[in-house]
Amino acid sequence: MMQKAPAAANPDAYVAALTGWRRALVDALRAAVHDAAPLDEAIKWGHLVYFSNGPVLLIRAEQSRVLFGFWRGQRLREIEPGLRPGGKYEMATLELREGMAIDARTARKLVREAVRLNRTIGDPTAI
Repeated sequence: MMQKAPAAANPDAYVAALTGWRRALVDALRAAVHDAAPLDEAIKWGHLVYFSNGPVLLIRAEQSRVLFGFWRGQRLREIEPGLRPGGKYEMATLELREGMAIDARTARKLVREAVRLNRTIGDPTAI
């Protein structure tokens, strides 16, 4: 069974509850997201979710992995081929395990393109 980070009252509390490699990876992903675009950040569905004209991306820390997922991720696979399709909408997720990372430039590029797609196409959940 998948184990997620403890429920958190806000994004800072979510990150503060993490330790070790998961904390370092989530800190790096979160910094790249914040650098890339002005997004609304919230705890939704038990993890970090970022919004701009609907949900754009998520960061979810689990016991043995961190997921970096995009609601329009299937359209972003040219930027990051490691994104794996799955779930509703056009979701695709990059699975990161201990010792793995994503280049900050690539992460920022993914975020900027995901925001652009939501701006031009609309809220991915309004289909």
